[in-house]
Amino acid sequence: MDVQPMGALPEAVNTLSPAPPALTGTVRRRISEGAIAGALFLCAAVSILTTAGIIGVLVFEAFEFLRAVPLADFLLGRVWTPLFDPPSFGVLPLVAGTTIVSVTAMLIALPVGLLAAIYLSEYAGRNTRRVLKPLLEILAGVPTVVYGYFALTFVTPLLRQVWPQAQVFNALSAGIVMGVMIIPLVSSLGEDAMSAVPNALREAAYGLGATKLDVTLRTVVPAALSGIVAAFILAISRAIGETMIVLIAAGQSTTLQFNPLKAMETMTAYIARVSLGDNPQQSTEFKTIFAVGMLLFIMTFVLNLISQRVLAKYRQVYQ
Repeated sequence: MDVQPMGALPEAVNTLSPAPPALTGTVRRRISEGAIAGALFLCAAVSILTTAGIIGVLVFEAFEFLRAVPLADFLLGRVWTPLFDPPSFGVLPLVAGTTIVSVTAMLIALPVGLLAAIYLSEYAGRNTRRVLKPLLEILAGVPTVVYGYFALTFVTPLLRQVWPQAQVFNALSAGIVMGVMIIPLVSSLGEDAMSAVPNALREAAYGLGATKLDVTLRTVVPAALSGIVAAFILAISRAIGETMIVLIAAGQSTTLQFNPLKAMETMTAYIARVSLGDNPQQSTEFKTIFAVGMLLFIMTFVLNLISQRVLAKYRQVYQ
């Protein structure tokens, strides 16, 4: 029987073996995954903090403005002359100008864009769709300042040949060109929504003896209604927030009127014009841009909420 010396330790105790390679790889993988997760969190936090900062500035500056101007006078006033003496801060003329230009644009963009989407999704062949859709989306890549000067130098002279009383700067030409600009947005999103409808629905309708038009209008369009409505609301938000076209072609009249052949000023055009002016930054006149911007933000935010509600409602029906 072999007996180990008293001072000797077992070989397992004397030998310091390194960590298993598998354990080292796991630690490195966890560190790298944690770094990636942290970087992604920082990217998300930047967008969230930026949004919060914008909202915070708007709320603070709008509150400072409303301390000097009553809310009722701001929302219900019919005269908007903040840069005159005496000033008047009724925002209704700007809201009316924004509404008329946006409605004009929607009367063109929504039906034309929807019909284009129906054709691309249900009637056009694969090769035709491959050519037409990129050509249609080229309109979305044209700078808005080009659209503005196109409205001023081409569309407005045509309108004045039909209606000689039309002013050089008018809301109708700005609305028409804005509608043309938004057509690709409606058609592209609408075509994507209709293309996502399962073919089983189409085949079932054809099996019941439906025609091509019946399948399109009574099966595909209702099934894609959530995406179509979301495209409409996104287009409306885009029209409300457009700046360069209305700044160039619609004019700067702040008189409350509803004739699209006359010059009007929209909310975005006013913000762009005054923010580049010489008004002191702490004056009430300068803070009007924040009050108008806050009202514009609320309008677009409500439209986005409506869009989300529509999407949530109809997705539950057709999924």
